[in-house]
Amino acid sequence: MKVACFSTKSYDQKSFDIRLTKHGHHFTYFEAKLDKHTVNLAKGYDAVCAFVNDHLDAPVLNMLHEFGIQAVVLRCAGYNQVDLKTAKELNLKICRVPAYSPEAVAEHAFAMILTLSRKTHKAYNRIRENNYSLEGLVGFNLHGKVVSVIGTGAIGTAFCKIALGFGCEVLAYDLIENKELKAIGVKYLNLDELLSQSQIISLHCPLTPGTKHLINKKTIDQMPNGVMIINTSRGALIETKSVIRALKSKKIGYLGIDVYEQEEDLFLGIYPKRY
Repeated sequence: MKVACFSTKSYDQKSFDIRLTKHGHHFTYFEAKLDKHTVNLAKGYDAVCAFVNDHLDAPVLNMLHEFGIQAVVLRCAGYNQVDLKTAKELNLKICRVPAYSPEAVAEHAFAMILTLSRKTHKAYNRIRENNYSLEGLVGFNLHGKVVSVIGTGAIGTAFCKIALGFGCEVLAYDLIENKELKAIGVKYLNLDELLSQSQIISLHCPLTPGTKHLINKKTIDQMPNGVMIINTSRGALIETKSVIRALKSKKIGYLGIDVYEQEEDLFLGIYPKRY
């Protein structure tokens, strides 16, 4: 099968090439993201491989269908960038990664929590400048803190287990409660109750019309002062302007994100508490 692979970096090509020789597929790698301006690159291929910021809206899907594309293969778990209604009408197969390594994402989220709680990023920068002052570097213990998880799928579940290992009180919100987590001490609450009690909130839910801008002025106002928010899911779960205002007023004390609703080609940001 001939596959046009969009939004690729050198590490994508390296990972795929190791396996392609065993299966007889041929990949062509394009750095450009897939959208209405680049869709013509897919002519002559059997399938396209797309990533999180590729635009798979109705015009693009219709063009792919005209080119004889048989499948769109997403190398991500999320699929909010795809017009599923149009894809179904065109009988165009959409495939996605059912789950990454959930532990990898959960550990990354916790790494951001530790960075912010212990200010290791600030200490590292000071030491590089031969500045060994401890001013402003006092952190806080995670043990005993109330850590809340919104979304307890595979990644959220892995995150909860890590938080329990640190001795945190773990609260959770999901439309479907996980019996395994409840058995090991995770307490499920409704969203309003969870927000009002949370010292640290980590987002692990998909982006849907119902979860877009889940973190907004109204929900932020329900949180305790100085709350920490971590987002490793989708950027648009957070209403950016409301969060910026809350950071400035110190309602939000710490923000750790590796996604941003207008990210396009921008990735990873960690915003520490300001003094």
